Amino acid sequence: MKKILLVEDDSFLSNIYSIKLKEAGFSVELAFSGEEAVKKAKEQKPDLILLDIILPGISGWEALEKIRKEEGPQGSKVLVLSNLDKETEIDKGTKLGVVKHLVKAHYTPSDIIEEIKETLKR
Repeated sequence: MKKILLVEDDSFLSNIYSIKLKEAGFSVELAFSGEEAVKKAKEQKPDLILLDIILPGISGWEALEKIRKEEGPQGSKVLVLSNLDKETEIDKGTKLGVVKHLVKAHYTPSDIIEEIKETLKR
């Protein structure tokens, strides 16, 4: 069973995504802040991190930088799920090894599950 670390501070959204991910057969760990994401990524070694950028405490970008320092570039695959869609944000993600930048408003939870499945096949 593939492990997903879902990093989302909105409890409503994290609940919806968590349910959908579990229904799709994934093991799901939740993190509600950047600091918690770093800690859980180190402990859990997830196959994929679904990462929001605007988080309490440190941002998703700062968390990802710390995670990459710990696990190196060959660590967990990362999909960003955020409403930040400026080119500069997408470029930041690319430099940090993000597989894909998904804009929340453009994807349903089912679409996101499909993106995760496709990413894990690579």
